[in-house]
Amino acid sequence: MQVVQSNQGFAPVTLDEAMRFSDMLAKSQMVPKAYQGKPEDVLVAVQWGRELGLAPLQALQNIACINGKPSVYGDAAMALVQASSVCENIEEFFENEDTSAMVAVCIARRKGRTPVTVKFSIDDAKRAGLWGKTGPWQQYPKRMMQMRARGFALRDAFPDVLKGLITAEEAQDYPTQGEKDITPPRPSNPLDALAPPAPTAAIQAPTEVAVDMVAGDVEVLPTEDSAPASAWILSVPGRPDQPVSDVDSWAASYLEMAEKVARAGKASAQKRLESIAALKESNAEMIKKLTTEKRMSMAQSMAKFIGPLKEAAQSEK
Repeated sequence: MQVVQSNQGFAPVTLDEAMRFSDMLAKSQMVPKAYQGKPEDVLVAVQWGRELGLAPLQALQNIACINGKPSVYGDAAMALVQASSVCENIEEFFENEDTSAMVAVCIARRKGRTPVTVKFSIDDAKRAGLWGKTGPWQQYPKRMMQMRARGFALRDAFPDVLKGLITAEEAQDYPTQGEKDITPPRPSNPLDALAPPAPTAAIQAPTEVAVDMVAGDVEVLPTEDSAPASAWILSVPGRPDQPVSDVDSWAASYLEMAEKVARAGKASAQKRLESIAALKESNAEMIKKLTTEKRMSMAQSMAKFIGPLKEAAQSEK
């Protein structure tokens, strides 16, 4: 069998050589168990690695097919991006670290582009049903939050480098078809017992940039002082107003309601978008009272289901 040797190891040249090469690797105990005895899977993984820029053995170590979807482990995704000539810098850190309000942050800077900042909070994990989930989310919650923020940021900033692959850590959290969710409704996690960070005084300019919760537009709105706890009201069209204890509870309730509308499968995508717009309009006064950071955080959370909904609405036309 003819193979090419380089600083990335051996690589087959023809399809026949690739098949024989894959068969040899599949018989080895030195490859991950998921590939042992499966030369066809080895071949596909090696081909994926070739397109990404990974040597064959690197591909087998870092590419996984989870729930029928190929994915790449977060550390390999980081390595691929950092090795790319278009990458300027990747910054990762935690806000409110080791508190119940902890947020994982990843800032991906691409040369000549606006930096992409993604935050993944404990509240985000809870809404996705991940917080306290059996497995890595119980054992290494901080690491899993870091991987979620990293995966979203790298995919948004460097889709051409990752070729559309998601991180394996994210793919593992998607339920398989027909899988029943047995996660307890209120899972426990050690960080839940920690106190939230002490409040800090907010410094606000005469005006703030308000992010349109539906369309992603940006408009300048006058800033008002933070409202007292009793002033936070969630308004849902067709229902009585719901008093909420504080701004965080209001934001969580608003996001939950908007996501329920977005996931309502019986209505058309366009109708669901219109309902979300009506929800935004009903709560316009409350949205004005949010800080810029809170608006941006909510807009980022909503983008996860608003984007696919808009695409669905376009396909309906």
